[in-house]
Amino acid sequence: MMTAIALAQVATDAWRGRVGLLDAVARMADEAAGRGASLICFPEQFVTGWSPDVPPVAGEPLDGPLATAFSHIAERCGIAVAGSIIESSVGCRPKNTVVVTGADAKLLAAYAKIHLFSPDGEDRAYEAGDRIATFTLDGTVFGLAVCYDLRFPELFRIYALAGAECVLVPAAWPCSRLSHWETLLPARALENRYYVAGVNTPGMPGGACCGGSLAADPDGVIIGRCGAGEEILIVEIDPAAVHDARSSLPSLSDRRSDLYQHLLSRL
Repeated sequence: MMTAIALAQVATDAWRGRVGLLDAVARMADEAAGRGASLICFPEQFVTGWSPDVPPVAGEPLDGPLATAFSHIAERCGIAVAGSIIESSVGCRPKNTVVVTGADAKLLAAYAKIHLFSPDGEDRAYEAGDRIATFTLDGTVFGLAVCYDLRFPELFRIYALAGAECVLVPAAWPCSRLSHWETLLPARALENRYYVAGVNTPGMPGGACCGGSLAADPDGVIIGRCGAGEEILIVEIDPAAVHDARSSLPSLSDRRSDLYQHLLSRL
């Protein structure tokens, strides 16, 4: 059974404000559901705009106002919603977290970004996550990663070993490194023999980000791509294609996990 998902390339515009952006989320969720999608995924921190500069008191719990708004939209539109929040953490810095809410308004998964973007100081403003997150929707097992995580193949291999058939990657990836994005997403898909779907921010002020959301299949073939502006891309995820790919070219089962740790110890 295939699962249709929507990649929602929505811009963070200051003139819209939170209310305007949530209205846009609701419109996109309603459209995606009408086009047969079971899940809609939005870019990294698309409501607030990604920035390493967050005040010490910033953030909300997993059942806070923004996460609750996502759950209401999910229930009203009949579609699972993957949105992004700044998660408060008692006694620690906030976390850059993706929350996934089902069409029944219940939390399906929450993932705090593990690899924080040190060049811009994200590691000084946020607390890094320390665990993966998976959830099952319409028989497909999904994993979650965020933006800079894409540069770390170890995380994506762990998701493969955990049974993921598609990994969602909400991001605020800059135009200046868009070629890396276009290379790494299909590479992560090919080397793990599953789907990878990246949702990027379009048209941020100053041209910092310029969209290019895309999805790649287990052979690393791009099956859908967005332009630079706001749009919704619908792609289909086929778990059977994942299993067929892994059977025809069994690179995961041919791994030498018995040897790798020994090789590392000899460095």
